[in-house]
Amino acid sequence: MNGAARDVVVRELHSLAEFQEVARLFDGIWRPAPGGEPVTVELMRALSHAGNYVAGAYGGDGTLAGASVGFLAAPAGEALHSHVTGALPGRGAGLALKLHQRAWALARGLERITWTYDPLVRRNAHFNLVKLGALPEEYLPSFYGVMGDAINAGDESDRVLAVWRLTEPRVTAAVRGEPVPAEVPPDAAAGLEDRDGHPAPGRADARVVLVAVPGDIETLRRRDPGAAKAWRHAVRDVLGGLMNEGAQVIGFHQKSCYVVERRI
Repeated sequence: MNGAARDVVVRELHSLAEFQEVARLFDGIWRPAPGGEPVTVELMRALSHAGNYVAGAYGGDGTLAGASVGFLAAPAGEALHSHVTGALPGRGAGLALKLHQRAWALARGLERITWTYDPLVRRNAHFNLVKLGALPEEYLPSFYGVMGDAINAGDESDRVLAVWRLTEPRVTAAVRGEPVPAEVPPDAAAGLEDRDGHPAPGRADARVVLVAVPGDIETLRRRDPGAAKAWRHAVRDVLGGLMNEGAQVIGFHQKSCYVVERRI
């Protein structure tokens, strides 16, 4: 665990005051439209009372730096679905929450944790695939429909389902701080490239295909909505198309592109 994450204390939450604090934190992160909160105080209360996962990450000064809410998923006794995790940047809270969540799940005999994330957000892809060792296993177009928060407004809510198989070697290595990089063979094809901030489709018929994502999709949504939309549809077509055909994402290369392998 890095130094920032070591200074974070994570614990389960049970009181209304704690859930209200989480709601305020999430409002500050997402700035949702009224009624568009990622999770309500009442739902956190119900999930916690029913034995699901609601946890907060506190910095050395005792302030809430991050929180995560999840629920047990089907098949029963096998998985936890992490519905929403929000953390202030630069505090190590995101990693600390995930490591706590993993320990929580293993203590209950669970095999995996799943969550969705926007495949266009580079830092999330790197964090999920490289630092944690999770892998995307399903592409979900417009999964949440129209979203009105400050981060996602004006874009379609495509997501990929990340699956964290908690005891696999790549995961145990990653949580020890030894992430396993994806191997990129010399004959890998560029299925999607970044050319001057715009998506440029290439070959997607090779055994290994690289699928680039933009450098900062959140800023691009504000500055050039047309380019952001082009990236959304290009990644949906190339990455989503490959995954729908049965190809598997095996890593994220140089903090810039997915490595996708066809199973032959």
